[in-house]
Amino acid sequence: MFISNAMKLLFSEANPDYRHYTFPYAIWAIPESGEVPSMIFASGFLPSSRFLDRFYLCRNIRVRLPDYAASSENRRILRKGAGISFRLIARSDFAYSEERRAFYKGFADSKFGPEVMSFERLDGLFSAPIISHVLEFRDDATGGHVGDVTLYIEEMGMAYYYYSFYDLAYATRSLGMYMMTAAVEFFAKRKVTYLYLGTCYSEQALYKSQFAGAEFFNGFRWSENLKELKFLILKDKTPRPHHLLELTEFEPFYPKGLEQISKLSPFQFSSLKKGD
Repeated sequence: MFISNAMKLLFSEANPDYRHYTFPYAIWAIPESGEVPSMIFASGFLPSSRFLDRFYLCRNIRVRLPDYAASSENRRILRKGAGISFRLIARSDFAYSEERRAFYKGFADSKFGPEVMSFERLDGLFSAPIISHVLEFRDDATGGHVGDVTLYIEEMGMAYYYYSFYDLAYATRSLGMYMMTAAVEFFAKRKVTYLYLGTCYSEQALYKSQFAGAEFFNGFRWSENLKELKFLILKDKTPRPHHLLELTEFEPFYPKGLEQISKLSPFQFSSLKKGD
């Protein structure tokens, strides 16, 4: 039985490397009755289903919003977005129109490739519980719509910054980064505890860590050590024959070894009863 929360865990096999005794598993969490998604997010999981009925353990980033204070870089980005305003809209009040569908599809095709985000997938997302709210961005000078951020929110507890879609003509104003920074500021002022920003497995994703209060899940704890995060990303670039916790280069981050790591980990199991 999982002690930290009531969720069920499933371990889905990935490709083994028998030469080095490496037998990977993707770890899924299945919510139990009465368990809210924020409890699973807090254990390092992100949704792998738009219905919030399955989550996957991963290296993801969140911002502890009570610890957030705008840096000079954050303020620079906010200045670049001056004249672009936004409002939070509940999904039930949001007009998911044909115009919006075409806008999202055009952005996704340009940014991710034409096969990544179909109209069918978009429709499924906007009718599912993974999107509870939308941050809508408009250009004050023209009144025109320039972008949206889709969100899952549990009030006062957490928010999940899911997909963002924006007008690529505003790239010189760093619109995508402005939208994320504006969201961090907005939810910090609303006294929300955490804003989850998604995965971080490449240098291109390190922009998510540029907020005071940023931390990432490393498999056994939430860590605020960005040198550790950059070490992991660097190691991702080359095949490694051993697990992370067996690498001598990782030891400086946790000098007391497995004793220290096991005390930091939130994951615990009790003995299974007969018949479980």
